[in-house]
Amino acid sequence: MVFLFRDKSVINILFLALLSLLVHFHLFFQAPLVLASASDGFFAIFLRRWFAGLDASLLFLVYLLTILIQAIRLNMLLLELKMFQRSGYTVAMSYILLSGLITQWCAITPALFANFLLIWLFIKFTRLFNQANPKNLLFNIGMIVGSTILCYHPTAIMIVVVLFSLAIIRPFKLQEWFILLIGILLPYYFLGAGLFLTDQPEAIMRFLPNPGLVLPVSKAGAPLLVSGSLLLISLFSGIICWQQFNSRMVIQIRKNWSVMLLMGLILLAVPFIFEDAGIQSAFLCLVPLSAFVSNSFSYPKRLIFPNLLFFLLLAGIFYTNWQVLNNNWLSLKF
Repeated sequence: MVFLFRDKSVINILFLALLSLLVHFHLFFQAPLVLASASDGFFAIFLRRWFAGLDASLLFLVYLLTILIQAIRLNMLLLELKMFQRSGYTVAMSYILLSGLITQWCAITPALFANFLLIWLFIKFTRLFNQANPKNLLFNIGMIVGSTILCYHPTAIMIVVVLFSLAIIRPFKLQEWFILLIGILLPYYFLGAGLFLTDQPEAIMRFLPNPGLVLPVSKAGAPLLVSGSLLLISLFSGIICWQQFNSRMVIQIRKNWSVMLLMGLILLAVPFIFEDAGIQSAFLCLVPLSAFVSNSFSYPKRLIFPNLLFFLLLAGIFYTNWQVLNNNWLSLKF
């Protein structure tokens, strides 16, 4: 099956659409939930107001289109940056597969839409390397980060990502760091000014992140353990394949991969350091995770291991989705 996605052809987009329907087949029987806490930012407010009452078929369509567009956009971006030695749609395939691996990721959440902004941020990061005068670009990156935090508060951890990424990509210049921080703060400045002018200065607290050490799940059931194990296996195998070829890449591509790795490691902490974020907030990790997991499908010359991993992931997806459907049907029966 993997060979279908190792070539760059228009027909592969059709295969990706069919794969997304296969991975999320359970949504034909149960509409995707809308999981949004009012304290999570503008995306959550928007979802609660406009999506909570939508028809089940529309929710299903919105979810699948969002996943498919993000997967193809990320795939095309990494190919444009020449981060892989061969062209194909394995990144998009990995993104779609991983999106169905954990039950809470098969929902319409603020994190789902925040991934559009994370992909946009990564595009901006990659342009820093060749910029002789990056002040405008750094300011724009800061503005995007600040706006992303307003849209979804757990993305506040991206401040750490952009600071470390700047240290990786460019030599230290204090002026550049100040410009980046000013860009991050500017959306909050405008928001605070607007609230002050409307006599609501205390409302600014509703738009600040709420950090706190928490466990995203109180008890890990069998579906979550199976999904977590498959995710780790896929990630480690992808990193091993990536390390074998990383030393052959030019320095700019190696730095892009370093930023992607840093983003993945830091975003993994989101469900544990933000109250009420839940395991659905880990959907933010899908951008870097799918990039590394796709190495397991792209690099091996023989397709035995890639196909085995592909069907293992599909089996895990079917198992977790079947458990969800069984539980729902039992609750309806009794």
